[in-house]
Amino acid sequence: MIGGIQAYQSNPLENYGESEIKNPGRRSSPSECDTCNNRKYQDGSNEMVSFKSATNISPESSMSKVMAHEQEHVANAYQKAASKNGKVISASVSLQSAVCPECGRSYIAGGTTSTQIKYYNEKNPYQQDKKATDSLSLSGANVNLAV
Repeated sequence: MIGGIQAYQSNPLENYGESEIKNPGRRSSPSECDTCNNRKYQDGSNEMVSFKSATNISPESSMSKVMAHEQEHVANAYQKAASKNGKVISASVSLQSAVCPECGRSYIAGGTTSTQIKYYNEKNPYQQDKKATDSLSLSGANVNLAV
């Protein structure tokens, strides 16, 4: 797994002593929602990407900004593979959604990027044997009979 981004509340003790039972529905208007205004996003990976410092994102733009951030991880995987004679086998991005308990708006709560890179080691004797075996089994496999 390459990395991802997660939302968190900046002050976990803000509602200390509040009832654990939550009633569904809006308790405040979206413009007055303290929970959405205090929600921060931060990347926890060791790559050079956006959101290294905690940043507030509005619920309306959370999907596009989190997806753009996760695509940075995908682009980094392709660059890493290209620089080290590798090939990206798979790259997938998943986004997690949530609903604000205060105002009821849905938002993207975070994302995760998973990549698999295959590296070719031309100096490895096993790789050289594999190439020799493949060339023997494939020689003569494609014959042009139209000539």
